[in-house]
Formats: sequence, C-alpha cells, structure tokens
Amino acid sequence: MVIPSREGREQHVDARQNMIRAVEFQRPERLPLRFPSLGLDDTHTVRWNQIGTGDHAYQRTLDEWGCTWVRSEARNMGQVKGHPLESWDAAASFRWPDPSDPSFYEGMEARFEGSGGRYRITDIFMLLFERMHSLRGFQNTLVDLALERERAEELADRIVEFDLGIIEGVSRRFPSLIDALGFTDDWGTESALFIDPRLWREFFMPRYRRIFDACHEAGWHVWMHSCGRVNDIIPSLVDIGVNVLDLQQPRALGIEEIGRAFAGKVCFSSLCDIQKTLPRGTPEEIRREAGALLDAWATDDGGFVLADYGDGAAIGAPDAQKRLMLEAFLSQDRWRRKPSS
Repeated sequence: MVIPSREGREQHVDARQNMIRAVEFQRPERLPLRFPSLGLDDTHTVRWNQIGTGDHAYQRTLDEWGCTWVRSEARNMGQVKGHPLESWDAAASFRWPDPSDPSFYEGMEARFEGSGGRYRITDIFMLLFERMHSLRGFQNTLVDLALERERAEELADRIVEFDLGIIEGVSRRFPSLIDALGFTDDWGTESALFIDPRLWREFFMPRYRRIFDACHEAGWHVWMHSCGRVNDIIPSLVDIGVNVLDLQQPRALGIEEIGRAFAGKVCFSSLCDIQKTLPRGTPEEIRREAGALLDAWATDDGGFVLADYGDGAAIGAPDAQKRLMLEAFLSQDRWRRKPSS
C-alpha cells in the first residue's frame, strides 16, 4: 500500500484551509486526516501545561486538580482512583487550580514550531462532567445530581470558570493563532446516556453553552470527544454550537441513524468502530464500513474528518490494521472523486 505524502496531497489548499472547509461545509479538496501514528496529520496540537493523565511510565501520578491516576503493569492512561473531593468535608481546604497562573502557559509559544500550514488545536482534558467525577467519584457525582443539587452546581461552576479562564489565557496570549479547542467528556454507555437527557439539558447544556460561546468569541471551532451512545444529546450540542463531534464507536451510535439525523448539521471526526471493526474486521468489512461512514455522515460539502485512535495496542489494532483502514478511506475519498467546480 502506498500512503500519499503530504506534498502529494496539498496541491491546492494547505492542510489548515482544507480542514476549515471540511468543518464549515465549504467543500474540502480531499479527506482531512488526523493520523499521527502513520505520519499523516493535518492538525498540530498546541498544549498549555496541563498534566492530564501524567507520565504513563509511572504507576501513580497526580494531575493539577489533585486527582490520583493509577495504572496496571501494562502501559496505559490509567484511571482516577484518588478523588480529592470524595468527601465534601475536603472542599474547605481544597486547592483549586488557577487558570491565571502564568506557569500554565510557560513555553507554550515554542509548541507552535512546525505547525506551518496545519490546523492548530489546543485542548482541555476532562472539560466538565469527567472533571466532576474525577474529583468526586462517579457514583457520588450521579448522587449529587439527584440529591445534592446545590453542591453539584457549585462544583460544576467552579470547573466552568477554570475552563473559561484557560480559553481566555490562551486566546489572549496567542490571538488568531489557534483554530480550535478540543476536549473530552465521555457521556454514554453502549446503549444510553449516563443520565436522563432532560437532566443533561437542564444542568449541563447551559454550562457547555458558556464554554462554546467563549470559544467562538475567540474565533475557535469546538471539537468534542465523547464515547458511548450519545444520540440523545447530539441535537442539543448542535444547537449550542459544537462544530466537530469526535465519535469513535459508530456502530454503537448507528451509522445510518446518525447520518439521517445529523449529516450536514455538524462535522464528524471518526473512523471504523474501535471496539469491533477496526481491531477485528476483515479488509472487506473495514472497507465496507469506511464507505458507509463517508456516505452517511459526510456531505459533498464536507463534514467528515478521519481521526486515528491513538493507542492501537489498547484496542488490539496494530499499525497494519490501521493502514488497511486508512487505505479504505482514501480509496473512497468522495471529495477527490467530486472536486470543486
């Protein structure tokens, strides 16, 4: 298999402009790619100094919120096992991270190096719901939403203020240099949302709206990653301005179902299903699903980005399997077959 070089793929517009065209439904010239594991990436991530999950070489790490990440013997991102606000009694002495702290941004300018011609993304790991349950514990957070509503609101608002502070801090230091904010908030099991969609719209939707509005005011797109069957909240996310939804379990969501409801309304960042098709699919199954995704989730004007799942070993998808998938998508690139007139 021959993977096209960057030079071969960028004959007309650069990677940044092609990505913008795809996200904004302005007819890209080719399929946009986020495939760093195979050396093909139209984006460049410019991070501020968040710890995130920490160094995966260590069994235990602490993030900037005081959450303890624990890993097994196998190298992986781990799980939060130490929740600093598991008891509300700890709130009085809890040290909230300060988004105005200059150390969060030190050295960030150097991370733009090598980004020329590419779409620049900054990110916030665990934006809201995930940060809530990393601080409190998952079960506690669900109970809080039902029985400790005032405390849950206070916690959520403190997290939102931090997020807004980071957006302001980055955009003020680097005006017009960032194209998007990416973030994670997993919201679903394989069959449904974690909470009643009505509660989501009542509690979380207005808080997301504040964050999305701040991004748009900064001139950024909003990229949201969420695992699980999150179909029930996609209409609300579209209404409040999400630009790109990174959904990596298309079979759990329903490829045709999602396409009928949302193609042309929001851009999708996706790939063959990371639980089923990508790790275990035959070449023909991978090719078939790639075609189905491009047909159902994209439009002739754009709306689709092929995005890699970073940790192939964790899902049992070696690079050889990823190359099969990449070839399947590239061979069915609908924008190359239907160039702009």
